[in-house]
Amino acid sequence: MQIKTVPTTPIEGQKPGTSGLRKKVAEFSAPGFLENYVQAIFDAWGAAGKVLVLGGDGRFFNRAAMATVLRMAAANGVTRVIAGRGGLLSTPAASHLIRLRGADGGLILSASHNPGGPKGDFGLKLNVSNGGPAPEAVTDAIHAETGRISRYLTVADTPPELDTLGETRFGDMVVEVVDPVADYAALMEELFDFNARYAPCSQAASPCASTRCTLLPAPMRMRSSSAAWAPPPAAWSMAPRPKTSAVAIPTRTRSGRMCCMTR
Repeated sequence: MQIKTVPTTPIEGQKPGTSGLRKKVAEFSAPGFLENYVQAIFDAWGAAGKVLVLGGDGRFFNRAAMATVLRMAAANGVTRVIAGRGGLLSTPAASHLIRLRGADGGLILSASHNPGGPKGDFGLKLNVSNGGPAPEAVTDAIHAETGRISRYLTVADTPPELDTLGETRFGDMVVEVVDPVADYAALMEELFDFNARYAPCSQAASPCASTRCTLLPAPMRMRSSSAAWAPPPAAWSMAPRPKTSAVAIPTRTRSGRMCCMTR
């Protein structure tokens, strides 16, 4: 694998906030924009020898951005990337995985509640080893790097696909694909008594439905709905739709009479 040094120049508007950097998809997908910002993160925070958690909320541009980050991580000396299957990993799930696996931090591709789709928003944020957002000293250092960047490092090789669980070598870096929900769901089951919470929904005449069925929460609801404490009808037809930033919401036709609306 040959590392490529690509000349570049600073791009305006790359000052991160507490929730990272959020911009329109058209800006993030413009040539060099994502690459400049990722390289600024690696230059300010460090990359060589680190273990990185990586995933996003499934919005438009998520897959392409994941591939870019993987190529740049390999070029900058990251030793292991723990990625959510399909490129999916919610912010709280990524935070938990960072702490659980003792990772150095994580890159989360999300614009939170902002609308998605080709004309919507995209975002990238760095969480550090405690699972929380990068502190201001780090984000200030990242912003400073965006103002003086002159090159970014990448490789031409195609990164491993992310749809199959397991480990793959990508040059000197290991890419480990994990279930994006399992560890976080296990944590939630330690913290909450879901059997008690969803007891009314266990009745055949009272199927459960969720009011937060957009992007990544959809597969998380699908996972939870397969457990003993939540019946499955309301999770039917839920799948992330990157181009629309939404999923099919259960209706009376799909899930029968709905009650116990949860948030």
